[in-house]
Amino acid sequence: MLVAPHVSAAARTVSSRPRPGPAPGAQAFRTYAGGPAFVREPREELFLLAVGNLVSQQTFHESGQERDERYLRLVRAHAVEDPAWTAGLLRWLRGEGSMRTASLVGAAAYVRARLDAGVSEGPSNRSVIDSVLQRADEPGELLAHWLSAYGRNVPQPVKRGVADAVRRLYTSRSLLKYDTASRAVRFGDVLNLVHAAPDPAKPWQGALFRYALDRRHHPERAVPPVSDRLLTAHRTLTELPAERWRALVTGPGGAERLAEAGMTWESVAGRLGGPMDAAVWEAVIPSMGPMALVRNLRNFDEAGVSDAAAARVAERISDASEVARSRQFPFRYLAAHRHAPSARWADPLERALGHSLAAVPALPGRTLVLVDRSDSMFWDTVSERSVLTRADAAAVFGAALALRAEQADLVQYGWSSAAVPFRPGEPVLEVLKRFRGLGGTYTTKALRTHFDGHDRVLIVTDEQSAPPGPHAGDPVPAGTPVHTWNLAGYRPAHSPPGPHRYTFGGLTDAAFTMVGLLEAGHDATWPWTTGPV
Repeated sequence: MLVAPHVSAAARTVSSRPRPGPAPGAQAFRTYAGGPAFVREPREELFLLAVGNLVSQQTFHESGQERDERYLRLVRAHAVEDPAWTAGLLRWLRGEGSMRTASLVGAAAYVRARLDAGVSEGPSNRSVIDSVLQRADEPGELLAHWLSAYGRNVPQPVKRGVADAVRRLYTSRSLLKYDTASRAVRFGDVLNLVHAAPDPAKPWQGALFRYALDRRHHPERAVPPVSDRLLTAHRTLTELPAERWRALVTGPGGAERLAEAGMTWESVAGRLGGPMDAAVWEAVIPSMGPMALVRNLRNFDEAGVSDAAAARVAERISDASEVARSRQFPFRYLAAHRHAPSARWADPLERALGHSLAAVPALPGRTLVLVDRSDSMFWDTVSERSVLTRADAAAVFGAALALRAEQADLVQYGWSSAAVPFRPGEPVLEVLKRFRGLGGTYTTKALRTHFDGHDRVLIVTDEQSAPPGPHAGDPVPAGTPVHTWNLAGYRPAHSPPGPHRYTFGGLTDAAFTMVGLLEAGHDATWPWTTGPV
């Protein structure tokens, strides 16, 4: 399972149009914690699930299988009933949303549902497949999923959409990075399955396709095109004996040789067949991207890279333009900060975290920020590879909102609630040390305790609140905006739809800009449309 680390602009408001509740005589709809719940409009349910769901991930209240089945059921229904909206969602998920697996699986379900229903209205199946394939390993991943989920009969719209993506994405560099023996469906397999012809505008692509086919089916005779300097340099370097190879890459000009040959740090590690020492790391560091650097800080320390090399790494990972370009969740930097053994990374990671929150607005007036610290927030992690929980992510964003606001009260809540003290300009990581676990989810109780005429309320939660007890009802006046960030995508909502009540899917930097737009009276839109919902 692949989950890209950054979701951008995932803001969708719960519409003010009234929603029907359960039918008369039916059992009351409840949150998983037993509190009163409200029915979401199906498109809202799908959107919040899409941005909050890591495919096959077990959560506190739902199994991975239950969530996957609910996601596929919603995608299939909307692919037939509302194809334009669904195609926009899937395209946005993989683009600005950066949700790889959800978009690939969703695109396959979109096509399968429309073929089964015999419908053709709306965006074509071919275009939807093409739109979600944004990295060169994804044509193979989508085909691997299709073969596993739907069998070996790959329909023409899928083949043509994949072929369109192949012509866009297959390059010499992407072949070196992604066409590896560990892939279930390699570049050559994709080319055979979809019969992709090279792009006429790229005269070099025909030779590249032939080389990819040979690498897969006739490796003993696979020779890179003579005209391809990158592939030729890579072959020359990798064919050297191990002792000579190491001397060349760690000696003068070694970093340049690795870059010219398109050698990633993973391929260098594979070539060595063992741990990388300081000299090898220092040769490959100049070719590494900022997030590859962040993920390897512990390895750099364990290998003993020099202070000069570490200073170059620190400069790269804390550069504002690099942080913006990498489109990483702020909690990636929090995870690195917690797991990097050396104190020399603390300051650059703190700066990077600050840069990643640059899109958080400085909200005017008085703001109440509530951060859910219930057990379910600690149980679920933000990705399958991360040890950070949704509670960690919520605390990062809640603290950032409070620090950026003109005047804010930051509160953590669960069974009980408590103010989280902070000073203007204080580092986010210092504020995070004051959060703790607080058991159950009593959102209404926290609102009743801490709301004091604020201009707005921001709640970061999974929405699974417990019964409110006596004095039930919304303690926030109807005219005061309440913005909820739903991290988990569960079906039950913790508050009814209505004017000045908004729900956002996932936690994002760009989504925070929606607060100002909504309060200024702009129409809420889906992130991939330009008109009102």
